[in-house]
Amino acid sequence: MGKTYERIDGRLRAFIEAQPLFFTASAPLAGDGHVNVSPKGRSGTLVVLDELTLAYLDFGGSTAETVAHLRENGRITLMWCAFTGPPTVVRVHGRGEAVFRDDPRFAGLLARFPADADGAGLRCVVLVHAQRVSDSCGFAVPFMDYREDRSLHADFFDRKTDPEFAEYCAGKPYNVTSVDGLPALPLPLPPRP
Repeated sequence: MGKTYERIDGRLRAFIEAQPLFFTASAPLAGDGHVNVSPKGRSGTLVVLDELTLAYLDFGGSTAETVAHLRENGRITLMWCAFTGPPTVVRVHGRGEAVFRDDPRFAGLLARFPADADGAGLRCVVLVHAQRVSDSCGFAVPFMDYREDRSLHADFFDRKTDPEFAEYCAGKPYNVTSVDGLPALPLPLPPRP
């Protein structure tokens, strides 16, 4: 049932943009390193820039595994599941990079997102260049109803000034390095442009 595509066409783009949740997967090069899978779900924080490029906003948290893996090797997979409608799973395998707040491209990339998607606690924009785009049946994915976004994450970081957010990042050991000891966030965290 699965099919590969040359690009993220209109139908795939519409599917991706309609999903309230996606997952990222990354891993270090070391064979005994930890594979990381992360859910991402804040509304408006993922955009399809063109037929082979996506970007998402990476906000603060207790770890920075994806950022560390991207800095080491650039490998990333994004995945969306249909929890309503026809059973579909879409994956984009690609090369990614973390565009940090002091990168000259940061402001231009940030402008591609809805204004209300930006918020306190933004560490970087993750840029993903698709190398393989595919879908599969999703027959085993359950039906689930989306009610609303949780506001806890945004509320927590909205209470912090940018210097307090930088201090928060520096105080979390797996923000500085990954669980496998790879460099993650560059510290001190660059200020917002």
